[in-house]
Amino acid sequence: MNTDLQRFWSPSVRELVPYVPGEQPKINNLLKLNTNESPFPPSPRVREAIIAALGQDGADLRLYPDPDATALKAAIATQQGLPMEQVFLGNGSDEVLAHIFVAFFKQAQPLLYPDITYSFYPVYCQLFGVECVQVPLADDFSIDVSAYQQPCGGIIVANPNAPTSVLLSLEGIKQLLEMHPDRVVVIDEAYIDFGGQSAVSLIDQYPNLVVCQTTSKSRALAGLRIGMAFAQAHLIEALERVKNSFNSYPMDRMAIAGGIASFEDQAYFEQTCAQLIANREDLVQQMQALGFEILPSAANFIFARHPQHAAVQLAQGLREDGIIVRHFNKPRISDYLRITIGTSEQHARLIARLQQLV
Repeated sequence: MNTDLQRFWSPSVRELVPYVPGEQPKINNLLKLNTNESPFPPSPRVREAIIAALGQDGADLRLYPDPDATALKAAIATQQGLPMEQVFLGNGSDEVLAHIFVAFFKQAQPLLYPDITYSFYPVYCQLFGVECVQVPLADDFSIDVSAYQQPCGGIIVANPNAPTSVLLSLEGIKQLLEMHPDRVVVIDEAYIDFGGQSAVSLIDQYPNLVVCQTTSKSRALAGLRIGMAFAQAHLIEALERVKNSFNSYPMDRMAIAGGIASFEDQAYFEQTCAQLIANREDLVQQMQALGFEILPSAANFIFARHPQHAAVQLAQGLREDGIIVRHFNKPRISDYLRITIGTSEQHARLIARLQQLV
């Protein structure tokens, strides 16, 4: 674009560096292992519920959805063992996180988060004018809890972390909460269902805790955009204020209906999570046999490097065979590939190509 035309933009927008989502390439015979989507379909009940929600001839789509998505909120509250007033919903967890940044992190002191983590955090800091300090991970890519003992306006930690897949224990989370009792600590649990213990169990003990989750990964609903936050009622009220000052109807009718069906089919959810964990462990063993070093994963992806082959070259070699993985050309992690866990058949194709490359 002609930069002269940017004079019509707000000054702050000219300085923005937007988040770059995982590539969605149009490649024949594509094996897409780069955006941490589920390799499994959602519960069969989801499709049935969405069709039913359309009503006769789709006539109900002319009506606004419930602005509070009360029925979905009730289903999620039941599944989580929480009262409804401790549940907040948004259009995907990214929107929930945006509301969190506005509601809690616009403070006189900086927000703290890891130097290697979900790359939307610095984008939101820039967008909302939140000062931030990036706290280095330890040498093994774990969260160094002691490094957060410094003045701050809040803390946000992805757990398991992305893109490293490394998990922070509940004990470590408690230390962060007790270290800063007057600041909100957000635990972003997009991948918690694949091997971690959720911090939701700590909500009643800590009035400064917010837990954020999504249905995009473990419930295979990335296309419906359902994000959630859990916290004590006084923090949920702040999020509702922000939401109703931005978009009163974030959840459409299809998302509400499909989300309810997903949360009511707990058996399917547990079955697919268990299968994915088993697939992950199989893939780790196969890649280690090829000489890869892999961080301990509690997510639906692994973070892997080969000591004798550059990650960027491996990624390119995989792409030439229609296999897409994620490579981050950033300090400390440029030697690693992030690989989404797929099916056994998809893994067989991946391993066959890696055998050729290494």
